Amino acid sequence: MNKLNLDSKLIDSSRDAAKKIADEVQNFIDKHTTTSIERTIARLLGVDGIDKIGKPLPNVLVDNVRRSGGLGRGIAFWIGNAIVQTGDTPQEIVEQISRGELDITHIQIANEDRIRKTVLDMAKKTVAKISENRRKREEFIATLGEGKQPYLYVIVATGNIYEDMEQAKSAARQGADIIAVIRTTGQSLLDYVPYGPTTEGFGGTYATQENFRIMRKALDEVGGEIGRYIRLCNYCSGLCMPEIAAMGAIERLDMMLNDALYGILFRDINMQRTLIDQYFSRVINGFAGIIINTGEDNYLTTDDAVEAAHTVLASQFINEQFALKAGIPEEQIGLGHAFEMDPSIENGFLMELAQAQMAREIFPNALLKYMPPTKYMTGNIFKGHLQDAMFNLASIMTHQGIQLLGMPTEAIHTPHLQDRYLSIENAEYIFNNARNLGDEITFRKDGMIQTRAQEVLKKAEELLNQIEKEGIFKTIEEGKFGGIKRARTGGKGLDGVIKKDSGYFNPFIQLMVGGED
Repeated sequence: MNKLNLDSKLIDSSRDAAKKIADEVQNFIDKHTTTSIERTIARLLGVDGIDKIGKPLPNVLVDNVRRSGGLGRGIAFWIGNAIVQTGDTPQEIVEQISRGELDITHIQIANEDRIRKTVLDMAKKTVAKISENRRKREEFIATLGEGKQPYLYVIVATGNIYEDMEQAKSAARQGADIIAVIRTTGQSLLDYVPYGPTTEGFGGTYATQENFRIMRKALDEVGGEIGRYIRLCNYCSGLCMPEIAAMGAIERLDMMLNDALYGILFRDINMQRTLIDQYFSRVINGFAGIIINTGEDNYLTTDDAVEAAHTVLASQFINEQFALKAGIPEEQIGLGHAFEMDPSIENGFLMELAQAQMAREIFPNALLKYMPPTKYMTGNIFKGHLQDAMFNLASIMTHQGIQLLGMPTEAIHTPHLQDRYLSIENAEYIFNNARNLGDEITFRKDGMIQTRAQEVLKKAEELLNQIEKEGIFKTIEEGKFGGIKRARTGGKGLDGVIKKDSGYFNPFIQLMVGGED
């Protein structure tokens, strides 16, 4: 696949710069942990539930250790020591803490090798459960089959998980391959994970483990009914990124939106905090066989698609390297981009084709996620439906992997059932009638499409080499992604960053990607 005559030296230089950028950030990550990572470890070791005032028990545990200044050792150390000394389970230990009967850091310290072995043995049981979920998914797909790529991806977002469940089953019967439960507005800024099933939310539904379980069960049922495996997607971005990744792994989600840069730029989450969180969340996603979706498409909602196209590509290169470091194979990396040209631009569709084809050629094994037009949707449903049709045509011509379907009522309201039906019908018609169109055409040498792609690649390569010299933190501070500036010590969650002590350990890093952290 080489329709754009892209310079392989520029691609190699871009990838090399992105790797060096990721290496530098990883060096910082390896020296730190966060409160959300430690809560994740507690959850993976079996801590669940809430106390009498509704505070999640993982928060209760981590706050107890943090008040004593011991979080740099890691929550695994303190849980392991308490198990060795008391014989209680992690859940029993945390319940005692919640009742004010125990301070976990005041227990006599046992032999460290014994502590580590105790925790590692417990962690292996959780890892085995996640492995079984992955095997079960593969078995379902082998038995039921699944839709062709690009997968048809639609959203449900009522706020009520039980209503979401019915709408999701309806969408699957209409032809959807992926159901994304849009998360309620503002949840990414909560430094805890809500508990239990939820029946209200604004702009979406709370991401809770029980809601994951309810929707997974519903999609398995409808998948068996229609003879096709239906993938479940939710969000693990935000201040609880690794915790929600762990919940998704336990409840067999298939896809998660996972991108630190998205949280930094569009939710003002502190860049140090969320880059550290992103690593562990991606380790979990990778091991669980969960496809990650990155958020480059959002850059074009705040920046111009013509002028800022190279920032999308540069971020894709960086996200690829971050994902590979966390053990995620290329086939699980759903790099994001979007069909966001102003429709009044002459030959804008050609520029969209250039961008989409370029992403496919540079990342041939990635499961690219293509986002629909939103910025220039006006509420004119007839024009909007045509814009979505052009978007679908660009996708099938360039072999995208995941197609988040646009809705004709995109600029008006949360989609109704009939809106999803029209969107699915639109995509199915175009995908069927133009299935192999991309295989039948080439682009004129030095023509408009080739020239556009080559220019974008050249600018991305220059930007990446500049970022390598300056560092990603300074780059974000200068607003080079999405036109949004964020401060290294600003945003939400910096107080949750903790420097690791020399005795720190995380058993799940060892079990999921190998080696000590």
